[in-house]
Amino acid sequence: MPYVMVQIPNSAVPPTPPPRSVPTSADVARLAGVSRATVSYVLNNTSAVRISEPTRRRVHEAAKELGYVPHAAARSLRAGHSRMVLMPAPSVPIGPLYSQFINELQWALSRLDYTVVQYASLGLRGDEAARAWAELRPAAVLVPVGGIGPEGVAVLKRSGARAVVTLGTERIEGAHSLLIDHAGVGRAAGAHLYARGRRRIGVVVPDEPGLRVFSKPRLDGVREALDGTDASVTVLPLAYDEESAAGLAARWPELGLDAVFAFNDEYAMLLMRALQDAGVTVPDDTAIIGADDLVLGRLLRPRLSTVHIELPAGRDLAELVDRAVRNPGAGVESHHVHEATLVHRDSS
Repeated sequence: MPYVMVQIPNSAVPPTPPPRSVPTSADVARLAGVSRATVSYVLNNTSAVRISEPTRRRVHEAAKELGYVPHAAARSLRAGHSRMVLMPAPSVPIGPLYSQFINELQWALSRLDYTVVQYASLGLRGDEAARAWAELRPAAVLVPVGGIGPEGVAVLKRSGARAVVTLGTERIEGAHSLLIDHAGVGRAAGAHLYARGRRRIGVVVPDEPGLRVFSKPRLDGVREALDGTDASVTVLPLAYDEESAAGLAARWPELGLDAVFAFNDEYAMLLMRALQDAGVTVPDDTAIIGADDLVLGRLLRPRLSTVHIELPAGRDLAELVDRAVRNPGAGVESHHVHEATLVHRDSS
């Protein structure tokens, strides 16, 4: 059968539909039968103006039907600042305790009508990273441990950030500070082991990059607790893998240790398993204590002694951010954010 090409007249080709116009708040107002101001009040969750529930429902239904969402940049221009809270991703490994705290904080900030954005500053550190964060013009920046200096704080404030909050072991000029007493964790662990009659105490120092900002003050805290006593402290470098733990356990007889503070619960669980595999009994031969009070530590046998760390409520930090954004000229605040409490279980 011969191949026949048929040419369709232009008039028979359906025209390309014009691009859909972006719906505006005026379109939502017309469909809902309200003013544009009412649309703004409803969709921006403004609490200062009372809107009836039927009106709110009509506005939300109209916005959904039209596919309308508020324009964040336009809202920022009206307010004179953005509602973005920037959270640079930590450059160090974080555990379940810190992850839970961050989740609570994000939820609390969203309840206050802030948009939380996490920023991965790959390859950028300190004040150089601050310049990258400033490009996004956030209303506030929450900086993890060791992530910024006074110059970086100044860069962020010149770019329009109304609040910079740091989480660390020392105050940073110009920033609100949440001060974390990691040395207190080490002091609690060291004092407990000494009180249990242990005198040759090892302290795990993780090999993982970035964790020194936590491990050094915890080691210093153990040394402070044992200063002036007849106890000795041995530093134990350890990578977070089974091979490294097995190698350390194999050297245990020559180390002659009768106790170990293992930095946190995760390293404690790793080392405890390796010691038990090597024939070292816990706590008879060696007592072990961790930190963070994770649920898994209670499921071990023997149950893991630990240092419970009380981080601030996410709601409290969110309210600090909100106060600072609303009143950027107020003085900076500093808060000690956790207490270290010893939890004695079977492993010590």
